Amino acid sequence: MTIAGLVLAGLAGLIHVYIFFLESLAWTDARTRATFGTTPEEAAVTRPLAFNQGFYNLFLAILVLLGIGFFTAGSTVIGATLVFAGAGSMAAAGLVLLLSSPGKAAAALKQLVAPLLAVILLAIGLLF
Repeated sequence: MTIAGLVLAGLAGLIHVYIFFLESLAWTDARTRATFGTTPEEAAVTRPLAFNQGFYNLFLAILVLLGIGFFTAGSTVIGATLVFAGAGSMAAAGLVLLLSSPGKAAAALKQLVAPLLAVILLAIGLLF
């Protein structure tokens, strides 16, 4: 269970690095606008907000990836703490998106399923 939890946490981290790319680096590109359903005008106006939000996603990804690194290097407590904090925050943010914007359920589920499963499986693996 522990390995599965760490693999899912790694997947969640990679997803959030990709979200960082979309929000902070490619926000006004046509493909990104299609992904988020924004017009060129909306993308231009919201670019500073998306840029900042993208970095939140990057920092969560770094937290999770560092946690995986610490865990695999033998620092189980530090690693698990970082993974739980990062992946738990990812899952919570996805839940907020799901509850606040039900029309964006697909995006919310992409954001929250992997980290939620990572937290659950890692917790089970550590308990047993």
